[in-house]
Amino acid sequence: MLKFLVVVALVAVAIYLVVRAAQRGTLRPSRSAPKPQPRAIAPDDDEDFLRDLDRRKVHGEDEDPDSPTR
Repeated sequence: MLKFLVVVALVAVAIYLVVRAAQRGTLRPSRSAPKPQPRAIAPDDDEDFLRDLDRRKVHGEDEDPDSPTR
């Protein structure tokens, strides 16, 4: 009877250790964390764009310098 209790205790400890290892992720293959995608900056969030708009307004430039000339 004592041998049976020792075997049951060993099986219980083994199951506990396997479940604990699985919860920690040591049984799963390790993968690197995915890299976050760079956040797109809208024109109204871009400091350089807003600064350029203020400069154009002060100097009276209404045309977009990147647009093709007519």
